[in-house]
Amino acid sequence: MPAFRFIHAADLHLDSPFRGMAGLPDSIRETVRRSTFDALDALVDLAEREHADFILIAGDVYDAADRSLRAQLRLQKAMRRLAGSGIPAYVIHGNHDPDDGRAARLDWPDTVRFFSSREPESMLARSQSGEVLARIYGMSYRTAAVTDNLAARYGHIPDAPYHIALLHTNVDGDPAHDNYAPCTLRELLLSRMDYWALGHIHTRRVLHESPFIVYSGNTQGRSVRETGAKGCYVVDVTANGSTALSFRALDAVRWFQTEVSIEDTESDQALKDKIERDLERIRLEAEGRPAIVRLSLTGRGPLHTKLTKAGYLEELAAEFREAETERAAYGAFVWLESVKRRTSLEADREALLAQSGFLGDLLRMCEELLADEEKLEQFCGEAAAALLDNPRAAKYAGVAFGADERREWLWGAQQLAIDLLADAEGRDAP
Repeated sequence: MPAFRFIHAADLHLDSPFRGMAGLPDSIRETVRRSTFDALDALVDLAEREHADFILIAGDVYDAADRSLRAQLRLQKAMRRLAGSGIPAYVIHGNHDPDDGRAARLDWPDTVRFFSSREPESMLARSQSGEVLARIYGMSYRTAAVTDNLAARYGHIPDAPYHIALLHTNVDGDPAHDNYAPCTLRELLLSRMDYWALGHIHTRRVLHESPFIVYSGNTQGRSVRETGAKGCYVVDVTANGSTALSFRALDAVRWFQTEVSIEDTESDQALKDKIERDLERIRLEAEGRPAIVRLSLTGRGPLHTKLTKAGYLEELAAEFREAETERAAYGAFVWLESVKRRTSLEADREALLAQSGFLGDLLRMCEELLADEEKLEQFCGEAAAALLDNPRAAKYAGVAFGADERREWLWGAQQLAIDLLADAEGRDAP
């Protein structure tokens, strides 16, 4: 068989609205807003530079079923560039951009192959000289919520030296993601495919090698929940059929979460210096691209009381943002998305846990809940029942009612209890 190279990408989410960015300065907001398009351009640049034989896009090309015209025109432009370089593209649609959404009537190059949502299809990929490289299988989503096992419907056709399947799916029902087009890893292993190019999970993962079963992740992080480098895989297949993957970053803006401890920090200036050093570290890690950062202040120390004062964290963030607004003209800003406080007084936590009385009982109950996710979920559900029963409030509260938020809320409640009660109980102790 001839050796060949292809690119596996997924979850482009073109023209994502990046909700919650309304408060950004215009220049920074525009950089974030166009980042999905910039990542698409970087994908095309990579394909041309690496002389890829073809590219794969495993679903969620667009961010919404009713695709914006801007997103469709930008994809058309990208596909025409690829066609001009003789690089075919094989594309499926996922839960964000199913076939029953509204789409503009556009002319696409013959080198772009969109897979049907009616039934699985397969196509032969050829080199520019006409040699068969691989058979590529795929199926798009008809509607946004596909709960059928699409993988079970793919059939192997033994007429090519290498077999690649595109699928937008949740393998083995990862509870952190919607369980669309569910299938099992065992099913994929038994399918006789050489490479499963997966989409839907935004974190890149190699679930198995030989055969390769791979999530490429999304090409551009869309929130502080999607931190680190985002991009695609360049996949090289040798003449004997061996496969090698190389991750390439495409993201135009990178998201970070970081922590700075207030321990051994006696003054405002010392805290500011610590934060500056951490932001400069992130600037280097971002490798010349803009970065958006959620900063958490942690630890115990004398600055805790000052951090709890109304407006302090906002003023602190504003100081750093002002400097980065000036940098935005050059593109390499490090923007503080928010500053969270997870600090506490210099209290002996172990002693508080061991003591009798209300505070000790409360802290021990919190520790028990933190150690049992099921109990914590039940507790938070009961505590927030009145809020969630309100139709107007529930649609907003439910969005942020995940496992991470439950733990953060309980942690915050512990710290508040220590702040308010530790000194009082100490004074009342005999």
